[in-house]
Amino acid sequence: MKIALPLMYDGNPRAAADQVVALEQAGLDRVWVAEAYGFDSPTLMGYLAAKTETVEIGSAILNVYSRTPGALLQTAAGLDNVSGGRAILGLGASGPQVVEGFHGVPYEKPLARTREVVDLVRRGLKREPLTADGLFHLPLTREHGGVTGLGKPLKILTHPERDTVPIHIAALGPKNVEHTAEYADGWIPHLYHPEKAHLVWGEALAAGTAKRQAGLGPLEVAAGGMVAIGEGPDTKALLDFARPLFALYVGGMGAKGKNFYNDVARAYGYEAEAEQIQELYLSGKKKEAEALVPTEWLEAANLVGPASYVRERIEAFRESGVTCLNVVPASDDPAGTIRQLKEWVS
Repeated sequence: MKIALPLMYDGNPRAAADQVVALEQAGLDRVWVAEAYGFDSPTLMGYLAAKTETVEIGSAILNVYSRTPGALLQTAAGLDNVSGGRAILGLGASGPQVVEGFHGVPYEKPLARTREVVDLVRRGLKREPLTADGLFHLPLTREHGGVTGLGKPLKILTHPERDTVPIHIAALGPKNVEHTAEYADGWIPHLYHPEKAHLVWGEALAAGTAKRQAGLGPLEVAAGGMVAIGEGPDTKALLDFARPLFALYVGGMGAKGKNFYNDVARAYGYEAEAEQIQELYLSGKKKEAEALVPTEWLEAANLVGPASYVRERIEAFRESGVTCLNVVPASDDPAGTIRQLKEWVS
């Protein structure tokens, strides 16, 4: 099991990136760089590539709407070059709130769009001309923004570091997860409950795995949460710091009926809580919404408590299929936490 750190996209990214250098020396295997609607991910990933030597650098995630397949190919190839073959391309459909509300792009056909982007990027890395017969009209014709007579298919000008870069998909909906298990290298679920994951995604993962594309290895699963190792109520109280994040996603990431995270909460069995959290959050009562996040969920999705308990949580994630443990150290010594976790996961 690998250890990864999701790099937060708020605050000062330079300070967060500088921390990665110390964590790399402590044994960190991978860093995920989020984007959402803050700073762009590729700029920070390039900065990290220059400051680190061994840690894998992945986007988590780049949405498949605001950049063309060609631009995503360029990002994957460029990052893989400057990092010396350490790139991971994390993609996802995101949601209407970001895609339409920030980028001004229609949120249409997310499953088909994601599949086609993955196919184009993979073929592009092998220096095949970019052509598509699906949602993307490549080469472009006049009615799709191109100029008639100049639509000759092109291949990437430069030679990529590798002709394959791992592609991970952030997915929550059953059909999206099924597709991910079919054609992606990895899956990035959010707010992951190890003991209940099979109830939500078991059938989808099995269906996708049965159709898994030839040549792909086993599906990697990257999930986890906050880590705090210690005895007593003060350590357990740190779980409350996760409440705002859970409430934000379950309550505020989309309107009623259009919030994927709220759907997941309901699928976990927290129907009543999900309904109330969303009602409160959308009416501006964020603190009240945070208080209703089930403690059981917080305890399961994070690794907070005595060393023996944290080791039990690691095994729970491993048994559920997680191969890369995403961790956010909540301690005065993040590097020490990473070193300890590395001993336990090996």
